[in-house]
Amino acid sequence: MIRDIDLQSIQEVRNYLEEAKSAQKIIQKMKQSEIDQIVESMVNAAREEAERLAAMAVEETGFGNVADKTVKNLFAANDVYNAIKDMKTVGIVRRDEQNRVWEVAHPVGIVAGIVPSTNPTSTAIFKSLIAVKARNAIVFSPHPSAAKCTAEAARIMQEAAERAGAPKGLISCIKQPTLPATNELMRHKLTDLILATGGPGMVKAAYSSGKPAYGVGPGNVPVYIHESADIAKTVQLIIQSKTFDYGTICASEQALVVDQSIKERVISEFKKQGAYFLNEEEKQKVASVIMVNGSLNAKIVGKSPQVIAEIAGIKVPSDTKLLIAEETNIGKEYPFSIEKLSTILAFYTVKDWHEGSDICVKLLELGGLGHTLGIHCEDEKLIEAFTIDKPVARIIINSGTTFGGIGATTAIQPSLTLGCGSFGNNITSDNIGPQHLINIKRIAYGIREMQASNNQLKEKNPALT
Repeated sequence: MIRDIDLQSIQEVRNYLEEAKSAQKIIQKMKQSEIDQIVESMVNAAREEAERLAAMAVEETGFGNVADKTVKNLFAANDVYNAIKDMKTVGIVRRDEQNRVWEVAHPVGIVAGIVPSTNPTSTAIFKSLIAVKARNAIVFSPHPSAAKCTAEAARIMQEAAERAGAPKGLISCIKQPTLPATNELMRHKLTDLILATGGPGMVKAAYSSGKPAYGVGPGNVPVYIHESADIAKTVQLIIQSKTFDYGTICASEQALVVDQSIKERVISEFKKQGAYFLNEEEKQKVASVIMVNGSLNAKIVGKSPQVIAEIAGIKVPSDTKLLIAEETNIGKEYPFSIEKLSTILAFYTVKDWHEGSDICVKLLELGGLGHTLGIHCEDEKLIEAFTIDKPVARIIINSGTTFGGIGATTAIQPSLTLGCGSFGNNITSDNIGPQHLINIKRIAYGIREMQASNNQLKEKNPALT
């Protein structure tokens, strides 16, 4: 039954889309310099408000921590901005004079931005920047548990854009997020493209809306540690990556796959650097709280090891950074093998890289196809042999997968929306940027004559018959 609040939220969406339509027509006519000035103003505002928005997100959602969410907001304002600020998105963006083809950028129009609860403010900042850089308007649909902080991030972006000459209504956010409102946003005739970050159900809905959509899949990220790895450095990188914002980034490590020959050294180093290995009884107690009714338990998402331990009814040292459990099985009936979005890791032992490869693929097939894979190894030939056939869009070598996947510590394009390609039922395997929110028109000169068919030649010259 449709409730009053549902009807109100649907009308809210329609109002925002009408405003976005008017705003987008104005921004579409702007010069590159004007667009860049607007984006720069938005970036400056995001930097100034990064910590406050992070605090709002933690208070509202209960996920992660303020320090790391601040870093995520600044990643959007700094790393993403530096990667896109010189990108040409207006007029002729490329000239191939040899082949006489010009490429012209044209905005897609109005973008529907679906925002998750795990990374709400950084996602809103990021999507606002890439949408406006490409001369689009954007209307956000926040997760209900992150509605206030997402709306505030959108407001900050809109007001900063206006200060630099952008029209009203360019960036907006649903204040009363409901499922009918989100469906209205994704299916409305004025929506031109959907940029969806969220759970599998939401992403599937985006792809089923009848609109062009960029969605992302889950990231059950396995990390293979080869016997040639620098163990101390590897452990440091993994802990830094996995504990960042308490594991809420989908590119974070979920399972360690370790060569038997270095198993004890790896375990010793993890313990030395603050990881806690669960005994069998503790493992069963933690396993019992990882999933609820066949899905990840939201109560452990983005939580510290101490909070998770308390929920599970066990005690861990106050300085514990990670909870790790040895595992041999893979499947939804084995909770440690799924994507956990928290400070929990599974630990698999393998005899060699061939078995390691098999385990990694099985973990990806369980729920991470197309997303991210990590490997720590100093043997270049083995790295190539191990990685070349893996069904993922990004493979991170000797770096934390959280930071490597989003392009913070690698040369991959900095982004907070990571495509999984056809492996993960996505339309692209790229890290999403402004170039994905632009139509490229091609102006092409004729450079050669079409070769005539034999019949045409005979008609022109009867002597050939």
